[in-house]
Amino acid sequence: MTAATDTVQYAPAQLDRDATFYVAGHRGLVGSAIVRKLKTEGFTDVVGKTSAELDLKDREAVFAYMSDIKPRYLVLAAAKVGGILANSTYPVDFLSDNLRIQSNVLDAALANDVERVAFLGSSCIYPKFAEQPIREDSLLTGHLEPTNDAYAIAKIAGILNIQAVRRQYGLPWISAMPTNLYGPNDNFSPNGSHVLPALIRRYDEAAKSGAASVTNWGTGTPRREFLHADDMADAVLHLLEHYDGPEQVNVGTGSDVTIREIAETIAGVVGFDGETQWDTTKPDGTPQKLLDVSKLAHAGWTSKISLADGLDRTVAWYRDHIDSIRG
Repeated sequence: MTAATDTVQYAPAQLDRDATFYVAGHRGLVGSAIVRKLKTEGFTDVVGKTSAELDLKDREAVFAYMSDIKPRYLVLAAAKVGGILANSTYPVDFLSDNLRIQSNVLDAALANDVERVAFLGSSCIYPKFAEQPIREDSLLTGHLEPTNDAYAIAKIAGILNIQAVRRQYGLPWISAMPTNLYGPNDNFSPNGSHVLPALIRRYDEAAKSGAASVTNWGTGTPRREFLHADDMADAVLHLLEHYDGPEQVNVGTGSDVTIREIAETIAGVVGFDGETQWDTTKPDGTPQKLLDVSKLAHAGWTSKISLADGLDRTVAWYRDHIDSIRG
């Protein structure tokens, strides 16, 4: 592939429903939602490999697979992810694994002339004390949250990778930064999950065991925004068909709640009527992380699944799959 001499010239339009569409991370929370969305929308050749079938950290294997399937479209939803405990304990793993996954998949996509790529990051890329709600131009304007800085740096590198491809090769690749996601196929592990699935598991187990109390980390005062994975999948397809530009696009609901409020809501959904205690010796993380979603709204998309409805559906899914879920 030769370097581009001009800026990206691309007019977003409906994607070819018969073209090969590779979803990297197709079994995860976001990837599985994207696969469901694509199939619902009539895509006939949606492909993916499990981590057991294809280790995305294996560069040679990734290049061989991409050369074999020759996708026209690609969503990079694969990543090593975790909550505060996992990120704080294994920063080397979160940095190294994610950098290798991103580099391998994006380089292989470039080598195989993949037309349209969407790289999915995380709202943790923004400074810990960014002005709220967080605009896209807040990137690299301040210090990161120390408990997940390694993961954030890897995701920032992914954004720069997309921008570099646009500048050097003129390809219409884009980046989307979701807020806190939840839904079917989430990680409910006690040590590796994010806050919402961790709370669902904790309160559900307490309700079933008849426990008198549940103890959560921190003070419960930080504010978080939550987006259902099916909404995220809908937004990704919308962006691929309606947006093109070098700047990452925030994907969220535009509203947030405190951790204490979400804990109380989950307790009610699962039927836990005991006491909630807070271990204030444990870290809170970023005090608030609410995304400015005006760029996304300007592109014609807003969230559709309410938090109440999304929680009901997620708890029901968790209980139906409790014997087979991750964790």
